[in-house]
Amino acid sequence: MATAVSTQPTEPATHEQEVTPEIVLLDPALVVRDECNAREEDTEPDEDLINSVREIGVEETISVRPRPDGTYGAFKGWRRAQAQQAANATAEQDGRPVRRIKAHVREDLVGRDGWTRFLSLVENKHREGMSERDILKSQELSLIAMSDIERRQATKALGVGRNAVKQAKAAQKLDDATLRRAAAGGMDLEQTAQLAEVENVPGAERRLLRALERDHEEGNGGRGHWDQEMALLKAELDDAAVRAKAEEDLKAADIPLLERRGWGQKDPSKALSELTTGLGNPLTEDNHKNCPGHSARLDDEHQPVWHCADPAAYGHKVRPQPKKPRTQEDEHRAEERRKVIACNRAWKAAAGPRQDFVARLVRQKTLPDAARVFAQEIVLTVPYFYSSWTGRHETETVARFLGVKEPENADLTETAVQLPKARVVNALFAHVAAACEYDIREPNTWSHLNVPQARYLLLLEELGQDDNGSYRLSEVEDQAVARHRPDTAA
Repeated sequence: MATAVSTQPTEPATHEQEVTPEIVLLDPALVVRDECNAREEDTEPDEDLINSVREIGVEETISVRPRPDGTYGAFKGWRRAQAQQAANATAEQDGRPVRRIKAHVREDLVGRDGWTRFLSLVENKHREGMSERDILKSQELSLIAMSDIERRQATKALGVGRNAVKQAKAAQKLDDATLRRAAAGGMDLEQTAQLAEVENVPGAERRLLRALERDHEEGNGGRGHWDQEMALLKAELDDAAVRAKAEEDLKAADIPLLERRGWGQKDPSKALSELTTGLGNPLTEDNHKNCPGHSARLDDEHQPVWHCADPAAYGHKVRPQPKKPRTQEDEHRAEERRKVIACNRAWKAAAGPRQDFVARLVRQKTLPDAARVFAQEIVLTVPYFYSSWTGRHETETVARFLGVKEPENADLTETAVQLPKARVVNALFAHVAAACEYDIREPNTWSHLNVPQARYLLLLEELGQDDNGSYRLSEVEDQAVARHRPDTAA
């Protein structure tokens, strides 16, 4: 019988260096569940498996590692081991033989919990019944416990990025049903973690699954639709946080927030701008704050609009002014106002994916020719937006595009000294792109996009398409450049 060894290898072996261990026959009673077995749900053998093992034993070899107490921890095949234990328990009374179980005894894994859990994950991941939660938890725990060498190899084998530990931990915040739908929809680990980040936005899951579907339909491996939808969802999440903060501030100041009345319910409240004191003087926040009816509503930008909850009860008068019926033009102006707010928010959100794409372009080994020519033209012709930006001596955006650590404190003089000749054109494009980004920074730029601004966005659109659809314009950017496209220009 194989014996346990407690020696830990001094140098962790890589997968290529491992030698397939000898298969030995173990008494199933000595096999226990290894603490690094990746499967934590559905760990019991079903009746079909037990019946099969009663008749023919366990055909497929399990994998175990020795434990100090003389037992063996099964990190692959624990359900098969349990089935053989159950079969052996009734073997004598049923007239069947008591069978041992074939096992790979992995002495090299003693003390290597991270790699053991990883091997268990690989074994169980593709077997029916392992939950998405078990997969995520095992990815997180196994990668944490690995050496750097093992972690690099494991992330490649799992097809995940270097931030997999953080992403797996974040993704586990989703409930089981959402995890199943995310997996069924084709979300990878990073995308599942991003879904967890914005899941509280109404419709987030549906919108992201649709964006992912559109990326898959294009079939080029890009994720441009996903990135733009994520940017919008994050903007909506930030917007909700601003509103929540505004509501908290009102609550802390003991100012009631007036609720919207339902259809047919009378609303006695009025904005202070529509009221006066009993003597006809204007009412303001300052001279009304001691009124028992002092309250507020939040406007579309989450700023308080001061109201009196019941002007008649508290002695206020309504400002004399002719009551105009609400017209179709009023409705149109209100709709336009809502559109402006939505487009401003979307324009701000689009800056994230756009600047991430610029950073990827700048950090490529070879800058695309179209980007190089665009940068050279701007430097040679020095348009106003570029010359005015250079006068500001702003360096943070350039440093961020170049990948400089702590870009807010970057010394570009030092960066210039260290910059290889082959990267000069990349730095040139980073400089020009930073000026372009500054030129379109205002949230309402979408409403009056000029020709140079449109050229910059159309350039990025072209480069994103050439890069397998890794970047695409957002809806508001596409709307803004529409009149500047060559086929629609006058």
